[in-house]
Amino acid sequence: MPEQILKDIFGYDGFRPGQAEVVDALLGGEHALAVMPTGSGKSLCFQIPALLKGGLTIVVSPLVALMEDQVTALKLAGVAADTINSTHEREVNVATWKRAAAGETRLLYLAPERLMTERMLGALARLPVTLIAVDEAHCLSRWGPSFRPDYEALARLRDLFPGVPIAALTATADDTTRKDITSKLFGGAGRCFVSGFDRPNIRLGVEMRVNAKAQLLRVAKAHEGESGIVYCLSRAKTEKTAKFLNENGIRALPYHAGMDADARTRNQDAFMMETGGVVIVATIAFGMGIDKPDVRYVCHTDMPGNVESYYQEIGRAGRDGKPAVAHMIYGLDDLRMRRLFIEQEDGDVDHKRREHKRLDALIAYCEAPECRRHALLAYFGETHPSGAGCGNCDICLDPPEMIDGDEPARQLLETSVRTGQVFGQAHLIDILRGADTDKIRSTSHDRLPTYGAGTGFDKNKWRSIVRQLVAAGFLRIDVAGHGGLSLTEKGRSLMDGGVGFRYRKDVVKRAGGKKESRKRSAAAAPEDLNAEQIELLGRLKDKRTELARERGVPAYIIFSDRSLEDMARRQPRDDMAFADIHGVGAAKLERFAATFLCVIAEYAG
Repeated sequence: MPEQILKDIFGYDGFRPGQAEVVDALLGGEHALAVMPTGSGKSLCFQIPALLKGGLTIVVSPLVALMEDQVTALKLAGVAADTINSTHEREVNVATWKRAAAGETRLLYLAPERLMTERMLGALARLPVTLIAVDEAHCLSRWGPSFRPDYEALARLRDLFPGVPIAALTATADDTTRKDITSKLFGGAGRCFVSGFDRPNIRLGVEMRVNAKAQLLRVAKAHEGESGIVYCLSRAKTEKTAKFLNENGIRALPYHAGMDADARTRNQDAFMMETGGVVIVATIAFGMGIDKPDVRYVCHTDMPGNVESYYQEIGRAGRDGKPAVAHMIYGLDDLRMRRLFIEQEDGDVDHKRREHKRLDALIAYCEAPECRRHALLAYFGETHPSGAGCGNCDICLDPPEMIDGDEPARQLLETSVRTGQVFGQAHLIDILRGADTDKIRSTSHDRLPTYGAGTGFDKNKWRSIVRQLVAAGFLRIDVAGHGGLSLTEKGRSLMDGGVGFRYRKDVVKRAGGKKESRKRSAAAAPEDLNAEQIELLGRLKDKRTELARERGVPAYIIFSDRSLEDMARRQPRDDMAFADIHGVGAAKLERFAATFLCVIAEYAG
């Protein structure tokens, strides 16, 4: 039955990995948290149960733009979906509510602030609510990087709607965040499905800042004519960077919270509606809910605040599954500024300590001595299927100079073990360097065999080794606690001589070094299409753009690139053949078949 809905409504022949299990759990009445990579089809996990269950499904979403796009896409697929939000006139919202109350609506999208008013909750209690879906569920957790107080009130939903299964969906949640979400939303009773965090189509790269403008321009020029997102730390830098890119032939538009709302909307619409060539230069005010599939690169000109934020931001690249790039340029000033931001936050001591350790984890990623993808996945508790490197990050493609670090690593690991694996790097380094501190004296750690064994290295070198041990999976940081360093199984193997450790000598890429490949990653068309099919694909894209402009929606909502490529490849000549195209359900068959069949027929002559 779910497979039939998948085909008839959405036009897909089968579920992607991880989707079917979540659908089955929700249909079975269980709460479910789905942690799935960006672009893997999280929305279908609750949309299909919503259609099968009948009644009304409430979808909680953090942003109006995200709600509007999803509702538009569902309506084009023939699904009765609606949203009540602050951008609509009152009479529009009233009409929407009347449709929901009359049983005409299957999915109703609401922001958490609107849902959790007593008036709305009271009105919904009188309707046959059969499912609740909480999108961007990481916003619920105080452990996560994007906590929103409005989301915290959602913890009441399981008591207000007893017996109604709740779906929580996110692409960004480490183990601590997942436990927090399930505890608050489900009372610990729900199931958790983690489909993996790997985005193998995204090439990962990090470099120390040397000449920031030249480094950014190199990335942008390598993707000239393609969509990209450039993240900057400040509003002023956003404006200056957009101006710099425009002066160098890259069409770039700024986006930040300090801009006039109309100008901000215009820039976002230009980025979303046009199929290529627009670069948005933004602060973190831009991004959540952005579902543009053809973003070919995301470039951070400053270090993000933590791994979760970084993962979420690079996840906006390559949602269509085609090659994309995530590049970060960072410097020592970034570390100082990030530490300062944490100290200036309103949180208590424990909160600040936790955020410092999250930042430590991102620094470890930046200084990873081995495959960068392995380091990123390890943070989320995941192991890369390849025992070797991923082959698609800067370290795998251009390995740095490495130094044998077995001896200092074992000294540090032994110090961690002998002190109970509860202390952070500062204390362990002090022990190794033979420091005379109150903490060392009070714990008698000056009597340890490793006390003073590491005086040959200064603190900065020891810190780099610690970060690289964490990045390589020999040590783990207790993010939820006090930042203590403990050994992993890999670390124990290093202690026993089962594996070795090598660390990178210098993370700075010197001018004149090996240059980044300039090969364009966009792959405007699949390699299996011949010249004539590529020409037809261009005409199909032009027609899609025309239809999208008429409706005021992004082009991908009409049809994805994959659907158009399938049309160009198979060149259907009638409705029956068109119905077999990827992404063509019953509603889109009725609405668009004649138009696109006409383009294909005219081309075929």
